[in-house]
Amino acid sequence: MGNYRPRKRLDVKEYVRGVLEGNRVLLSRAITIVESNLASDKILAKDIIQSILPSSGKSIRIGITGVPGVGKSTFIEAFGKYLITQGHKVAILSIDPSSQRSKGSILGDKTRMEELAHMEEAYIRPSASGDTLGGVANKTGETMLLCEAAGYDVILIETVGVGQSETAVHGMTDFFLLLMLAGAGDELQGIKKGIMEMADMLVINKADGDNVRKSQMARRQYENALHIFPQSESGWTPVVTTASALKNTGIAEVWEKVLEFKKRVTENGYFNTNRKEQQIQWMYNNIHEELKNLFYNSEQVKKSLIQLEKDIIQSKVSPVKAAEIVIGEFKKTL
Repeated sequence: MGNYRPRKRLDVKEYVRGVLEGNRVLLSRAITIVESNLASDKILAKDIIQSILPSSGKSIRIGITGVPGVGKSTFIEAFGKYLITQGHKVAILSIDPSSQRSKGSILGDKTRMEELAHMEEAYIRPSASGDTLGGVANKTGETMLLCEAAGYDVILIETVGVGQSETAVHGMTDFFLLLMLAGAGDELQGIKKGIMEMADMLVINKADGDNVRKSQMARRQYENALHIFPQSESGWTPVVTTASALKNTGIAEVWEKVLEFKKRVTENGYFNTNRKEQQIQWMYNNIHEELKNLFYNSEQVKKSLIQLEKDIIQSKVSPVKAAEIVIGEFKKTL
């Protein structure tokens, strides 16, 4: 303990230089600043992101989702290792809505992707826990920009839960991949129709052993089901394939389809249009988060809410009126 020295606080230029040089230690420290809720860190984070912005955006961003048990981590590890053999640098980021309840993070992913975690060309980062999904998504977006600036040209964003997080991930990626299991209906897998509509590709995972025949059958069923959905704005027709991360089959085909998609949407202009729209939406998401934080961190609001909660329980005031009162109190502080 006697030899402990606190880490020297670096300035913006040092962080930016470190990230651009691909220094993993400084990349991790820059991401920690982005995830921090300290006021001083928030200022530093904004300056870092602003400085690396011209060096970001040069990757393909892939969202990967599927219910727990579908084999996401095994698939991502196999996919990531394949991409590295093709000469790519891969960053794996996660959005975990459940971490907001437990305030924990999914550090288990690093142990589940043990081989990939030890590869120099791969970088794995669990999501930051936060008060809202929007906050976590915004910070994951900034982490993505830092990873791109550090030279990672394929970004995989994994959703850990099934629900709102899919929409958040879809809103920050170029290609959306949905992992499915054979032999279970949509209702058993908890897959909502809306999530299937977002998918650019469905992969029936665990297509090995006794599951091969079932997987081929599921593939045909999902191909038929996808015809019902309206044509995507991207002009791309979603594809269904089978894969086995365990046997390492079908993994190369997934990447081939991603490249095919990228070529198609680059040629028809959708790729750039979609990126620009995502940037605008990201600004609005940040505005919503900042306003929410400003409101709930107000001492006047905190005091008013304590009293209004009691008044609501005692039927002295309606919830609608209570909301009007507390917003009125907040306006006086501006």
